[in-house]
Amino acid sequence: MNRVFIAPSILSCNFLALEKEIKDVEKAGADLIHIDVMDGHFVPNITIGPMIVEAVKRIATKPLDVHLMIENPARYAEDFIAAGADIVTVHVEADYHLFRTVDVIKSMGKKAGVSLNPSTPLSKLDHIIREVDMILIMSVNPGFGGQQYIAAMDEKIKNTRQMIQESGRSIDLEVDGGIKTENAKRAVDAGANILVLGTGIFHTKDYKKTIEEVRKKVGE
Repeated sequence: MNRVFIAPSILSCNFLALEKEIKDVEKAGADLIHIDVMDGHFVPNITIGPMIVEAVKRIATKPLDVHLMIENPARYAEDFIAAGADIVTVHVEADYHLFRTVDVIKSMGKKAGVSLNPSTPLSKLDHIIREVDMILIMSVNPGFGGQQYIAAMDEKIKNTRQMIQESGRSIDLEVDGGIKTENAKRAVDAGANILVLGTGIFHTKDYKKTIEEVRKKVGE
């Protein structure tokens, strides 16, 4: 099987010890650092902006996976890239000119991803799939950490993987929301190759042990 990448979401870390948390989770085996950006409009929560991404970039040695859960992401994509984002993911529901935004991200030498909320149909990917580097399936309704994985997303992940295979392109499939050691395998079995874990890592006592357990569960 292809390697599964682990992307801890700092939304759930201890921000009073941000530098230590990032260094600890990287040492524990993280592949990416996932950063959830929320604006209080597209989702009912407000998190962080480019300044924090810039600070994280000075600490992290792993690529920064920046997930823009914001309205009008095209307005801010360049700012997050300038701050240090290596992957920028925008929501199909939030961008009226998705092709243009993806083109801007890629023109700046970064990977472009698109994300779908749980109730958004996969038909939204029909044309943009030819342009993106990653697809992110939300397995909870975005806005807050610690939610329960929506079981119906198993089929959606599976169908997304089939779309990727039919496209003939090499596209990462990331799943974000409610992923923990006990259900990581179901997302991977459905076709995911990048798992975002927030509370599933940062609310455990031993990050290394948790990541090792996830890898064991998914068959690595």
